Amino acid sequence: MCGRWLLLLWALLPGAAAGGSGRTFPHRTSLDSEGKYWLSWGPRDARLAFRLEVRTAGYVGFGFSPTGAMAAADIVVGGVAQGRPYLQDYFTNENRELKKDAQQDYHLDYAMENSTHTVIEFTRELHTCDVNDRTITESTVKVIWAYHHEDVGEDGPKYHNSNRGTKSLRLLNPEKASVLPTAVPYIELVNQNVPVPNKGTTYWCQMFKIPVFQEKHHVIKVEPVIQRGHESLVHHILLYQCNSNLNDSVLDYGHECYHPNMPDAFHTCETVIFAWAIGGEAFSYPPHVGLSLGTPLDPRYVLLEVHFDNPTYVEGLIDNSGLRFFHTTDIRKYDAGVIEAGLWVSLFHTIPPGMPEFQSEGHCTLECLEEALEAEKPSGIHVFAVLLHAHLAGRGIRLRHFRKGEEMKLLAYDDNFDFNFQEFQYLKEERTILPGDNLITECRYNTKDRARMTWGGLSTRNEMCLSYLLYYPRINLARCASIPDIMEQLQFIGVKEIYRPVTTWPFIIKSPKQYKNLSFMDAMNKFKWTKKEGLSFNKLVLGLPVNVRCSKTDNAEWSIQGMTALPPDIERPYKAEPLMCPSPASSLHRSLSLQLLVCVAVLGSILSSLRSWS
Repeated sequence: MCGRWLLLLWALLPGAAAGGSGRTFPHRTSLDSEGKYWLSWGPRDARLAFRLEVRTAGYVGFGFSPTGAMAAADIVVGGVAQGRPYLQDYFTNENRELKKDAQQDYHLDYAMENSTHTVIEFTRELHTCDVNDRTITESTVKVIWAYHHEDVGEDGPKYHNSNRGTKSLRLLNPEKASVLPTAVPYIELVNQNVPVPNKGTTYWCQMFKIPVFQEKHHVIKVEPVIQRGHESLVHHILLYQCNSNLNDSVLDYGHECYHPNMPDAFHTCETVIFAWAIGGEAFSYPPHVGLSLGTPLDPRYVLLEVHFDNPTYVEGLIDNSGLRFFHTTDIRKYDAGVIEAGLWVSLFHTIPPGMPEFQSEGHCTLECLEEALEAEKPSGIHVFAVLLHAHLAGRGIRLRHFRKGEEMKLLAYDDNFDFNFQEFQYLKEERTILPGDNLITECRYNTKDRARMTWGGLSTRNEMCLSYLLYYPRINLARCASIPDIMEQLQFIGVKEIYRPVTTWPFIIKSPKQYKNLSFMDAMNKFKWTKKEGLSFNKLVLGLPVNVRCSKTDNAEWSIQGMTALPPDIERPYKAEPLMCPSPASSLHRSLSLQLLVCVAVLGSILSSLRSWS
């Protein structure tokens, strides 16, 4: 409509091809390893705004993909050709064929090109109502990128060759201030030349002593310190609070975690005080909350647990990764705490092979929250961030929240879980957990490529289903988890009796004959699993009684620990409001009206700039 006038005036405007838009973007990351392709983004009114800065004088491509590949992707291609900016909405089908989209949903705001770079800024709606576009949600998004040294021609974009890639991001994670005051001191807890074994999974533990402070301090930011080149080796890092009555002899050496010869002192470290996982960046606490150090209730000794994922069994790796804690004496109003919720990590968490989808649930039960909160904080605690955690078979995680039989809005979710990208989700609004509430961490798995059972455990080929809740004010609750009864799971495959008393682990089956003298794990693997059997087993497991884990921060337990509870009876499940799309007629009218308004605004801005240059 007004494109020709805009392009003409753009060309007339001095400096149009060399300046900047002046807009700020709260998020910024490099999409490639060489820093040639930078993405900035952030909300703008009801839309999402993007800025691409790419080292090329040709076209740049950007998009969203369900798998990180080209198939079924939503793509935008833009650049500046002969001084004229362009932006085109494309999509690909399942065969990766690139097609122009009849509904153009990307709107160009700014473009420039100089001797080295092309810069493009554009916006789009989160939900465009276009079947060829992908809706942007709070879940992980796999963005894809590409560029070429030539601009788009009449036949469309030329093949990008190796100038392409993919990266997982959370585009809707709210902005949190991460700029620190100058010269903020920090504590660095990092490995010291740890030799990483040439095996798939290693958990390495090292104890540290927190410096003795004369007054209370608050940690206000935690930053990962990952050794260069080890970005894919260090999968996650947990920091645990240990018994305060230890002595400094425990600091002399590290050791493999969960090993029979692990030092006894390590067993006193069970309360998680911070968690970081692969792909995550620095974490800043909200301005009214901090992690307390220096008081009698705060950790004196801590255990750094680093999970190394080395699937190709590389030898000779030496690691010096860990965490950096920025702290201040400018004390904030509340002390932060962490609750680990979900499925107790155990072999009793079982997932059959060959399942395109299988669901597990870990319960932070009404009984546990009732006892802990009534004793500590009857008015409730306030959750401000959540880390959702699973392993390689994980496809989606949801943290559900219930109160008096009614399901409330999801606390956190990721329907596109990526094992190689896990970070804390800042909640847009803090959520209050009250005595009598209960939480369910719900995980979806895919085991289509597996021929044997998947068990709960520490290895990346094992599974977990956990939520780490960051909250305030701090209470004496470290874990609120569950595990389903194993005997009823075994009855599903026909097990009748096990040898008692249990003297071996895994325990041994006595009858029937087909399973006699097999461990329960071997029996589950011997069973002929089909998709139908797997679905029936899934339905059974979700309804089983669960054993409750309800632990205090000092390794003691609330009285409900070890008791059995039933999954909650959900009288009123939460129903999210459906995304509404306008009728074609009203959409066209609104689009034309919007284009007219944009044209008037942009033309006026450019004419004003021209007058200022005259």
